[in-house]
Amino acid sequence: MGPVGSHLDAAFSLRAAVPAGTYHVECDSVITASIDVTLSLIWRRGAADMMLAQWMKHWDLVVGNFDAQAYEVDIAAPAIDYQPGDQLVFRYAGNGPPDVPAYAFIPNGDGRNSNGRIPAITLPH
Repeated sequence: MGPVGSHLDAAFSLRAAVPAGTYHVECDSVITASIDVTLSLIWRRGAADMMLAQWMKHWDLVVGNFDAQAYEVDIAAPAIDYQPGDQLVFRYAGNGPPDVPAYAFIPNGDGRNSNGRIPAITLPH
């Protein structure tokens, strides 16, 4: 994730407008230290980022367990009035004291190999 306080973005090109409604976010993660994380859904148009939704989640380290911790949530967000080139951005940022390791929160890219799911976002329809 980088130093605590930094953020990472995963951007996805949109193909059409998205109605207002509930986004279903699955973000099973490997946790290497207890950490608070801010998660965001952002609509990016050119250089402008518009916040759709933002929330915080606390994860605790489970000592001796390197499996992904399950997490899913439904988040309400406004409509996206699509134009070509628009993106949906999933952003996550760790929050905590400087002694929290740089990679305390790792979205599970290993899927079943870490006994979890690959992160996924289901758009409202």
